[in-house]
Amino acid sequence: MVDNLAYGAHEALVAPARPKPQIWRLLLGVGLIAAVSYALTSVTFLLVLNLAEGAWIEGLIDGGNPPAMLVLLASFAFLVLGVALAARWFQQRSLQSVIGPMGLLVRQFRRVFSFLLVLAFAVLLLPPYSLGLPLVPNLEFGHWLGLLPLSLAAVLIQTGAEEIVFRGYLQQALAARFRSPLLWLVAPSLLFGLAHYMPIEAGENAVLICLWAMAFGLLMADLTARAGTLGPAIAVHFFNNIVALLVFASPSSLSGLGLYLLPYEMSDTEHLRPWMLVDCAMMLVSWLVARLAIRR
Repeated sequence: MVDNLAYGAHEALVAPARPKPQIWRLLLGVGLIAAVSYALTSVTFLLVLNLAEGAWIEGLIDGGNPPAMLVLLASFAFLVLGVALAARWFQQRSLQSVIGPMGLLVRQFRRVFSFLLVLAFAVLLLPPYSLGLPLVPNLEFGHWLGLLPLSLAAVLIQTGAEEIVFRGYLQQALAARFRSPLLWLVAPSLLFGLAHYMPIEAGENAVLICLWAMAFGLLMADLTARAGTLGPAIAVHFFNNIVALLVFASPSSLSGLGLYLLPYEMSDTEHLRPWMLVDCAMMLVSWLVARLAIRR
């Protein structure tokens, strides 16, 4: 049973959407977000391809080299612009009202991220374990370190944009229209999971990865409803993607900024599935740590 009392802070995010809660406004808003993001991303990619060499073409498809990966991640900023326009035009609210009070958001982000760093160091102190196969070096360490400030900024843009769309705009618009938390917690999480359905790259693991993303989205939705800002969800998502994109990247896609590559493809059922269980456990622990961090 969902504890409505625990979600009192969520009302600060939902209240600006309540005067105009009609579903048609939400649908038009989602359409506008998609259109703005698609149009501006397409223009950006065309400009990049006209100015750069041919190697960029494949990189912009799979994120296989550092410059293309940076462009791919930074292009998520267009989602934020789409949300800002949709919120203003269809709900007469500001982008600030979608993300929450900036001061509180920053404090919660810093606190949650600090707790997660402590968790990461604690995990590193556990007895040695391996992935079964040796990691594959990807970027030379000096090159990786030099790119790190840009890489972190790009990952923050990407994770922040996804949270603004799913745990911000969608979740709040549904909460303004429907009373049951089960609907406004679950529906955006299902969409978030479907957005991570990649049958070409993941093969037989595609459904499991989709379910993992749905569970992750549900936990981030819970954090947002408890916190009253997007700060904690962005912090957890940012931490997760630093590990998944900048430290141990998948060789299947989005590997351009990784220090190492995992020793197996996303479609490798034998090696990936056992580690997905570990990843699920880490996801739950990260959520619990974030909840501890935002306790008042």
